[in-house]
Amino acid sequence: MKFDIAVIGGGIVGAATFYKLQKKNPNLKIALFEKEDLLADHQTGHNSGVIHSGLYYKPGSLKAKNCIEGRHELVAFAKEHGIPHDVCGKVVVATDESELANLERIYQIGLQNKIEGIRKITGAEVKEIEPFVEAIGGIHVPCTGIIDFRAATAKMVELGLAIQSESKLFLKHEVLDIEKGEETSQIITNKGKFEAEYLVFCAGLQADRLAKKDGVKLKEKVVGFRGDYYELTEQAKQKVKHLIYPVPNPDFPFLGVHFTRMTNGETECGPNAVFTFKREGYGKTDFSFKDTFDALTYGGTWKLFFNNMSFGINEYRRAFSKKLFLKTLQRMIPSLTMDDIKPGRAGVRALLLAQDGDTRDDFRIEYHGKSIHVLNAPSPAATASLAIGNYIALEAEKQFGLK
Repeated sequence: MKFDIAVIGGGIVGAATFYKLQKKNPNLKIALFEKEDLLADHQTGHNSGVIHSGLYYKPGSLKAKNCIEGRHELVAFAKEHGIPHDVCGKVVVATDESELANLERIYQIGLQNKIEGIRKITGAEVKEIEPFVEAIGGIHVPCTGIIDFRAATAKMVELGLAIQSESKLFLKHEVLDIEKGEETSQIITNKGKFEAEYLVFCAGLQADRLAKKDGVKLKEKVVGFRGDYYELTEQAKQKVKHLIYPVPNPDFPFLGVHFTRMTNGETECGPNAVFTFKREGYGKTDFSFKDTFDALTYGGTWKLFFNNMSFGINEYRRAFSKKLFLKTLQRMIPSLTMDDIKPGRAGVRALLLAQDGDTRDDFRIEYHGKSIHVLNAPSPAATASLAIGNYIALEAEKQFGLK
């Protein structure tokens, strides 16, 4: 089967890219390959479902630009297509004097990124929004929201397929290899061979491996970090009205444990962040020899561990101790008890890790002949997905000479 373009990876970034490419090029036959039996089954379907505002990202970066553009487009998309969502707002709260300088730094980034409606608030004003939170100050971010990312992903693919009857979605098709030809590439899957002139890789947790199969000389490696969540029990749900975040530590590559009201009515607390011994392992004891060997024979992994030793130890202790997890949550809501939380689900985040242990902070999209690779798309990629799709569709026009 021959296609003009093949998009590899059926998470929300792949789905948005497929949709935007098809919308811009309605005459082209585009294939979307996903190795699982449903779309959005890894990072997209296991994240906290937050529509990020763009508050934390370096002004002018791809993350900041795409997050803000993408948020506006995602909310409009959700309204138009009936995707469950709620722009409920969030508070970022400081519970200790030592956090105030960082709170101010984030606020200034928010102003530079022109996040609409953000304002600094006092501890008393935090309490008006979230009565159970004890804080000495905070930032109110009214444009943050929640959404069902799985439903959004499915809708993007459905709309793309409706544009061109010869475009196809291939579920349960794992891409095993790429054979480059003069004009086209052979895509070798577990279900047979396919042909396409141009390739776009949006492979998330497998981005580095597929890039190498496509001949990209990539020095960095993807390393996975599992995040465990707890849920508030029925009697405790009234303690969280919106979204509640701590002030993130700038030395640590994650935002910290937070409270998230979900579109299904549940309220989640988490995630922590621990090294995972399996890239697509959602259980605490999941293990893959290949993934572990890949990560632990890479110098960048050890540099990250050494650079974040105390954080890492604390995160691991918390992963296996409900009591320690609760203690972290009680920094923001002191009245929570052991009976107020129950174990929830887990997710895995892909970080493209440099050889010096630096977690590549910005989105990274590169070109290789007739291919485009999304090599790094951590949070807020789901929020930014439609903007990333636009960006790739425009770049494909330039790089591939699409008319």
